[in-house]
Amino acid sequence: MKQYPAIDVRTDTADLVLAIVDDFGPTAVEERDLSVRIFFADAGDRDKAQAALASRFDVAPVDVPDEDWARRSQENLKPITVGRITVAPPWAADKATSHPTIAISHPPLAISHPDPLAIEIVILPSMGFGTGHHVTTRLCLAALQTMDLSGRVVLDVGTCSGVLAIAAVRLGAARAVGIDVDPDAIQSARENLELNAGAGDVAFETMDLASGALSPADVVTANLTGALLVRSAPILLTHVGPGGVLILSGIQSHEREDVREAFAGTAVGWERDEDGWVGLVVKKS
Repeated sequence: MKQYPAIDVRTDTADLVLAIVDDFGPTAVEERDLSVRIFFADAGDRDKAQAALASRFDVAPVDVPDEDWARRSQENLKPITVGRITVAPPWAADKATSHPTIAISHPPLAISHPDPLAIEIVILPSMGFGTGHHVTTRLCLAALQTMDLSGRVVLDVGTCSGVLAIAAVRLGAARAVGIDVDPDAIQSARENLELNAGAGDVAFETMDLASGALSPADVVTANLTGALLVRSAPILLTHVGPGGVLILSGIQSHEREDVREAFAGTAVGWERDEDGWVGLVVKKS
């Protein structure tokens, strides 16, 4: 049985822990009451992250059986709602939009009642590629709903589970392309697309953004990290057409100014700060 390398960290400041381990390629996060479990692609990255945290936190390595992850996911993972969009695991699909659900918004709302325009997206939890529940993904889902996507082409960079590309076409985009350098991520995204019958014109491709093999899109979503957004700004800007917009997320609050400087010449059309993470929509002139 496959096992996944992880660390258990006792903390009530999960965002700080995630910021410290970001350079070591965490692939999934499971938050608990007084601790956080962080998964990695290989034991080497896990051990480096453990070393980086050891002086400040009580941290222990653990190997998690795949079967255990699936069991706990089904026990604990619930649908989340952002505006019109509900992201649900397969075992909660259909139930999420037919009954009142806990909503995550800004500011938070307690209960969201059924909406005739509600959109449900089914995402299969994966150890490697998240669930769409993280605040940075929620910021992107909120940002997508601030614009008219009718007839527009969307490029989702670093697509992982594919949730943003699927959401874009469900919101009216003519076409969405999700790209990722990791072929396992693309496989995960394609499996999720199959769970969303009738989603529309969505394609997922294993591709490095720097290859330049794509035509400019009307909207580019980039849920990456602040440092990667800064490094990738020139190439990201070439992939959005004149008058198009970029949705930028994965930015910690202290990285906001560096990211804005990297995208100088664009105008901020929307911004939200939630739990220490920033989402931006910037328009290219």
